[in-house]
Amino acid sequence: MTTAQSEVRTISVAHSPDSDDAFMFYGLATNKLDTGNLKFEHTLKDIQTLNEDAKDGVYDVTAVSFHAYAYISDKYALLPHGASIGDKYGPIVVSREPLDSEDIGNMKIAVPGEMTSAFLALKLFNPDFEHVVVPFDEIIDEVKRGRVDAGLLIHEGQLFYKEVGLDKVLDLGEWWFEKTGLPLPMGGNAIKRELGEELMQDVSKYLKQSIEFSLDNREDALAYAMQFARDMSPELADRFVAMWVNNLTLDYGERGREGVRRLLQEGYEKGIIPHQVEVEFIG
Repeated sequence: MTTAQSEVRTISVAHSPDSDDAFMFYGLATNKLDTGNLKFEHTLKDIQTLNEDAKDGVYDVTAVSFHAYAYISDKYALLPHGASIGDKYGPIVVSREPLDSEDIGNMKIAVPGEMTSAFLALKLFNPDFEHVVVPFDEIIDEVKRGRVDAGLLIHEGQLFYKEVGLDKVLDLGEWWFEKTGLPLPMGGNAIKRELGEELMQDVSKYLKQSIEFSLDNREDALAYAMQFARDMSPELADRFVAMWVNNLTLDYGERGREGVRRLLQEGYEKGIIPHQVEVEFIG
């Protein structure tokens, strides 16, 4: 083995099999970038599983819901690139028939997971609703069949719920912006603190390059992402990627960072998160 080969460092990276994540990681996952002596090994799992794995420190770099970050901030810092942040839009509460958002406290709502940021935001809006955890891609069916009063939609369901006859009760991103003037952060990429400052900075640099590469080669990156698009049409996948891969994805900026801090602080103040969270960004 040569000296150069012996110095190769493998970084384990985990993200969701969603078209927006696939789009962002296109450059790294397909070895389009020169990453020096770093080798990135990719694992794809649903976000709820990644949230649980992060508690055990399974991966060097992992996608994570910001709500879940509250429980791993001792082990992980946040990378400044690759976040899903909605500016004046976000998860949507939908119902079979028109309902008033003021009545959410009396509803039974299907939610995609208790550690999701969508759930945290809904609890901040009104903590009194009854909930049942349902896989995110089954929530629309639960609502249509009348098994719940409403459903909390994340991912592509936000784009086509009207086409299947459902009504919007509340857009949490709109509500959050009206309340705070800030974008609503959903998820980001966290990196193990034990890697050390220099290595964390290198990983951050290559993740940013991957996002830039995808944006510069949008057609190719979107074609790659389509294999993870859960039967979405190319047009719908393009709209979905455009929603969640934006200027705040390339870098949070101060508004994005403040959105994360505010979301977690309000979660603590309302008693949803049991402790204050120290939010640390790399770079």
